[in-house]
Amino acid sequence: MGKREVWHDTLAELGEERGFYRQLGPTHKALYLKGDSTLVVSFDNLDDVRQDVSDRMPWGSQFISSRGWSSLGIGAHGWTWYRDDAVLDFFDELRDTGFFNQFDNVVFYGTSMAGYAATVFSAAAPGAKVIAMNPQATLERRITAGWETRYHKSWRQDFSGRYSYGPELSQAAEVVYLFFDPYVAEDAMHAALFQGDNVIKIKCRHFGHGLTSAFNQMGILKDTVKACVNDNPTARDIYTLMRARRDTPRYQKAVLNKLVAEKRHRATYIFCRQVLAMSGDKLRPHFRRAMANAEKFVPPDIR
Repeated sequence: MGKREVWHDTLAELGEERGFYRQLGPTHKALYLKGDSTLVVSFDNLDDVRQDVSDRMPWGSQFISSRGWSSLGIGAHGWTWYRDDAVLDFFDELRDTGFFNQFDNVVFYGTSMAGYAATVFSAAAPGAKVIAMNPQATLERRITAGWETRYHKSWRQDFSGRYSYGPELSQAAEVVYLFFDPYVAEDAMHAALFQGDNVIKIKCRHFGHGLTSAFNQMGILKDTVKACVNDNPTARDIYTLMRARRDTPRYQKAVLNKLVAEKRHRATYIFCRQVLAMSGDKLRPHFRRAMANAEKFVPPDIR
């Protein structure tokens, strides 16, 4: 028996013990683990090459369970955008059987492709919360042609019909926390399509498209998710949590690269000086070189 078969059997046994496990057509899976009256519905690409298949669980299952929450993880094999009748039928079934009604708090979570899924499938549980990290609103070419240049293999998929357009379907949610980097043009365009009064947009400047990994590096992903699940944080509350980004090398380098590209020599020099002062004995050669180059263009009183 291969690793994938063993893994499949492990998920099936886990589902039987603690909830249920469903194969949704050839490319999707659903694992429900019963906890308390809070349900977090998460979406994930199970073919993430960074993880061994034998260790793969739907995103956040362990974190969600550790909080005592109930978990429903929907996994996709590949970049499907969950445009599969088996998945659509599954959420119709959950809606029609009143599955979501047993919970006091229902939250849909996802990032990028999974963020798209979180926005559209939240319509099956009106009044739910949505946490969407840099989601796509749709990949319908009639809407995105000319500015969405990524995900070529998915352009031919059908983005019409049931559970198709995030900005419209997520209007039934209590609140949509939409995180995105406004400097990533495509992500900013998708975010602009979400105009509902229930949308709280969190601009994560210099984070790039990989918001989840950036939040992880800063050590604030769990706290941010926990706040959005348990409380009703304002944008200001979330920005307060994000202040940790100032000490994150990934964020610092992203800011530096932008300043250098824009030839803002004065700002580059001051920023490098601040970062190096905070870094103590760390070498940070990238910042030292950039500071030396910028120094040639700033007046003596700035140095």
